[in-house]
Amino acid sequence: MTRILSATNRLLDSLPARDRASVIAACDEVDLPFAAILDEPGSVIREVYFPTGSSISLLASMGGKNLLEVALAGSEGIYGVPLAFGVDVSPVRAVVQGAGTALRMRAATFQQELLRVPALRSCVDRYIYVVMSQLIQTAGCNRFHVVEQRVARWLLMTADRAHSPTFRITHEFLAYMLGVRRVGVTEAATALQKRELISYSRGLVSILDRDGLEMASCGCYRADVEAYDRAFEALAPAPAPLMLAGRVSAFPAARANRRVLNTSGGSHRS
Repeated sequence: MTRILSATNRLLDSLPARDRASVIAACDEVDLPFAAILDEPGSVIREVYFPTGSSISLLASMGGKNLLEVALAGSEGIYGVPLAFGVDVSPVRAVVQGAGTALRMRAATFQQELLRVPALRSCVDRYIYVVMSQLIQTAGCNRFHVVEQRVARWLLMTADRAHSPTFRITHEFLAYMLGVRRVGVTEAATALQKRELISYSRGLVSILDRDGLEMASCGCYRADVEAYDRAFEALAPAPAPLMLAGRVSAFPAARANRRVLNTSGGSHRS
């Protein structure tokens, strides 16, 4: 029987239909709760996640309690990339930034699938190229672009992965993600709000003018989107494209074979 998913993943959608079905059959659909820690630096990566309705923040430890977001995996990609190199140790803290669904696969199964399904290997390699491009872009962004531009970029990235122009985030959490002082984030958000690009109230952000917010962002956001499109343009178009650069698709609401993941790593059927 064909599984009906509540949402989908653009990387998996790039696979031929038969390969996609077999890869998904090896996964469980889980609910990832906000702030759940999936891995810590130095921990063994036991599971791979293909986010569908969730997003996972990858944080680098900068000594002491200081952490900095270096990448964000949403429904365009995958968490667990080191396993594709044969390395099962996490270099980052992986935290659920956006609660929602994901397809979860055991690490050993993922490595077997990479050998068994050449198309999956190709898609994962292309995604690794995208992540490398974004890391390079982010390094320059953090050094040369002002906080307001970086906040605008981060809001756009989050909206893409949340599949919605409205999502929850606090100034404190955003400052933590960007590695800047909270007052800097507050000033940037206030400036964007005065220009009627966003609204912000009690931790709820709504993007009011997406085109205007893109103009307020640095060119790094558009570069990120173009890097992904460039890497995957040679592949067959996805049957149900996800939201990327402002485009949204509707997905079936049926829940099939879904589990709820708790922060201790266990799961139970919902």
